[in-house]
Amino acid sequence: MTESVSGGAAKPTKSLASPADRGRTSIADGVVEKIAGLAAREVVGVHAMGSGSGLSRTFGAVRERVPGGARSSATRGVKAEVGEVQTALDLEIVVDYGVSIRDVAREVRENVISAVERMTGLEVVEVNIAVSDVKLPEEEEEEPESRLQ
Repeated sequence: MTESVSGGAAKPTKSLASPADRGRTSIADGVVEKIAGLAAREVVGVHAMGSGSGLSRTFGAVRERVPGGARSSATRGVKAEVGEVQTALDLEIVVDYGVSIRDVAREVRENVISAVERMTGLEVVEVNIAVSDVKLPEEEEEEPESRLQ
C-alpha cells in the first residue's frame, strides 16, 4: 500500500499490527499430549499411564525401543484434540493401590489443565480420565530388558 506525499514521491505506509500479531502459531497434538502426560505423571498416586496390564506395559516399553514403534512414553495413555484456541484431552491412568481414585483424578485434571494452558495458551475444555488398573503392592515391576536378553 502506498500513499501520496506532496512532492510527488510515493512512500510505503507502516503496518499497524504489532510483530507478535504477524503470523500464526499452531501447536501439534503430540506437543499437547507430551505436556499432559508429563503433568499427569507428577501426581502422587499415578503409577503409570496407558493400558493397565503389566504385560501390555512391557510390550509397550519394548515397542518404544524399536524405531518407528509405539508412541513415546511421554505420550502413552494420552490423546489430545487440538483446535485453534481450545484442546480436549483423554487420559488413561493406572493408580497405586490405596489412593483415593477420585482425589488422584481431580489432581491429575488440575495439574494437566494448569500445565497445558500455561505452556500453550490453549483453553482446555475437558480432561477425561479413564482408570484402567490398580497397581497392587505385591505386583512386581516387569523388566522388559532382562526378558529380552
